[in-house]
Amino acid sequence: EVILELAAQVLQNSEERMLDAETRTSLNERFLSLSNEGLRVIAYAFVRGAPRTIDQANLPPLTFGGFYVMQDPLRDHIKEYIEQAERAGIRVIMITGDQLNTAKAIASQIGITGDAISGEELNQLKNLASHIEDINIFARVDPEHKLRIVEALKKKGHRVAVTGDGINDAPALKKADIGIAMGITGTDVAKEASDMILLDDNFASIVNAIEEGRGIYDNLRKFVNYLLSSNFAEILVIFLAMVILAPFFGLGLPLTPIHILWINLVTDGLPAVALGVDPFRKDIMKRKPREYEDSILNKEMITSILTLGVIIASVALFLFWSYRYSIPGKAQTMVFTALVVFELVRLHMIRMHYHLSFFSNGYLVAAVVLSIVLQAVIMYVPFLAVSFGVIPLGLMDWVWIGVAAAWIAGLNWVIHKVRKLSFA
Repeated sequence: EVILELAAQVLQNSEERMLDAETRTSLNERFLSLSNEGLRVIAYAFVRGAPRTIDQANLPPLTFGGFYVMQDPLRDHIKEYIEQAERAGIRVIMITGDQLNTAKAIASQIGITGDAISGEELNQLKNLASHIEDINIFARVDPEHKLRIVEALKKKGHRVAVTGDGINDAPALKKADIGIAMGITGTDVAKEASDMILLDDNFASIVNAIEEGRGIYDNLRKFVNYLLSSNFAEILVIFLAMVILAPFFGLGLPLTPIHILWINLVTDGLPAVALGVDPFRKDIMKRKPREYEDSILNKEMITSILTLGVIIASVALFLFWSYRYSIPGKAQTMVFTALVVFELVRLHMIRMHYHLSFFSNGYLVAAVVLSIVLQAVIMYVPFLAVSFGVIPLGLMDWVWIGVAAAWIAGLNWVIHKVRKLSFA
């Protein structure tokens, strides 16, 4: 646009002639046609016999020479990754120095929709925030425009990530919630202003990192949920036994200190650690982003922890009360073993909410099997049984523990379905 405006002549068939209105219109149409194909167009002009340096303020009439046309090949599968980001509730905005038609054509090819605006039109907008929700393509922008765009998005409550590589991108990278600098083409200034550096300069890596982050967050929530609900159940067993079973039924404590330490070792050890490598649910990139202020320990999780803690503790104490007339030590052994089994079942109950099968995590399966084996070892190896104050359980005792565990799992499933219906 600038070069054509400055030109007074045009080069045709190696001859210079005056640039009339008709030719100017024809050149402009050709320029727009090339831009609509997603091509980057640069015009060039010259002055015959001009010195090497020309004062721009006293620029002589130029002779328009023609167009240079370039095309940057699109990254492989870029359209699929943008679609994946959109499904995940992430809005992708294009900000480019290219001509508006070029930007719109490229945006169409890679699946970015929405209104388009040029930097010149942007200068005329007094309140960008009131239009920012509809505009996804910004062309011919200046560095200050990028900063305005980030500020407008944040003003509307969005959490903004900005990618950039140049010195002029630094203010926008710094202003964004997450600044992402290009590791290959990025300048040192851009990298210093950013929170992250993209080593391969590939948008796909950003999408993959979001997926990985969501998976890690889910596994943290599973870990916290499991540990808190299990330990709350253990505390509740001791507390209820002290305030109900001891004074009203004359029964002793269902667990000794060494029992509690052992339960924490076999259930909070390897099984809990194995949750950290749990596979991600398949639809993890189809759900909307969580709220920025959301805590890992939210209201829903607290309710689940309290509810399951009470249920597990109640069932364990019921077994303790049911075996009160058995041989000495058996009632304690039942509660001790039942809590280990209940907490391992609790693992699967938590993972069911993420639509993960029991065998989807080999490390977790191995950890659960090992925990059960260790529990059996201390009961059926005589000197260990004496050290832990337990006695061997019979087949029917294991059956009752299994029935109780199945009842807890079934009740949890019913509660989950009722809660899901209540929030629907």
